[in-house]
Amino acid sequence: MKILLKILAGLAALLVLLVVVAFFLPRQYRVERSLVFKAQPAAILAPCADLREWRAWGVWYQRDPQIKATYSTPPTGVGSWCAWESKQEGNGKMTIISLAPTKVTYQLEFPDFGMKSTGVMVVTPEGDGFRLTWSDEGDLGLNPMNRWFGLFLNKLIGKDFESGLANLKKLVEK
Repeated sequence: MKILLKILAGLAALLVLLVVVAFFLPRQYRVERSLVFKAQPAAILAPCADLREWRAWGVWYQRDPQIKATYSTPPTGVGSWCAWESKQEGNGKMTIISLAPTKVTYQLEFPDFGMKSTGVMVVTPEGDGFRLTWSDEGDLGLNPMNRWFGLFLNKLIGKDFESGLANLKKLVEK
């Protein structure tokens, strides 16, 4: 019985330590990837600004073709949104918050995790093409689990951004 109590006390101490350490982990995160396109900014950003088009290049739709998506009317322009439900990819909502000739900014909401983030897709000239830089940043809040999860976001989301940019490049340059 004493051994069991020592094990439980050790586990409780470890749990407290993990929670305390979480509050020293970064609260903010940022993920960014980019790729050079041989196309004009309008052609590059058009499939980003029309939320229905994400289905053609977004990796989340490839991983779960059964995603149930609902779109605002119209699905483009400031204030347009896409809400989705997916057993594999989770539930969320994306809303376009600003559009410019070389930039699309959107807000992501993940109600299951109580998280929001801001995504930006910006096109800049580079050589004989244009570089599309895709970033996402957000606040992980005070939740210790979110803070620990934040340590892995760059690797997890970064891979999705890289694949999405490659898919978008194929779509835009064909």
